[in-house]
Amino acid sequence: MDTLDKTDRRILQVLQTNARLNTKEIAHRIGLSVTPTYERLKKIEKLGIIKDYVTLLHGEMIGKTLVAFCNVSLQLHSQPLLKKFEAAIAKMEEVMECYHVAGTYDYLLKVVVDDMRSYQHFLTNKLAAIENIAQVHSSFVMTEIKHTTAYGLV
Repeated sequence: MDTLDKTDRRILQVLQTNARLNTKEIAHRIGLSVTPTYERLKKIEKLGIIKDYVTLLHGEMIGKTLVAFCNVSLQLHSQPLLKKFEAAIAKMEEVMECYHVAGTYDYLLKVVVDDMRSYQHFLTNKLAAIENIAQVHSSFVMTEIKHTTAYGLV
């Protein structure tokens, strides 16, 4: 992050708010002309700091009303078994996020599905089908208090 100055950070902050802005609109918001803004944006993209441009959907409006966090413990922790578990999880569309964590559990999954019946199907037919799982503990979201994708930069 040392390669980014204050202006670069402002560009990123603006883009995190609205990735649909064109270069002219970004330039206007940060107080810079279009050409230097364009050059800075291309540099930031080339550095790989911007991973992707996406559209964020409102889950409830598309029928994804159940959010669960699953703590998963594995029986054995060999490198091949960890990689096999991670590869299986990466293919599951219900799993929105997966983290290998330290502590009581090995992995934390964010699972989003239509309803409890869909979650039961996911748990029994997909997650439990992965070999080497010792335990799964699920917590269900009742109310989302804060959800952001933006990092504080300025």
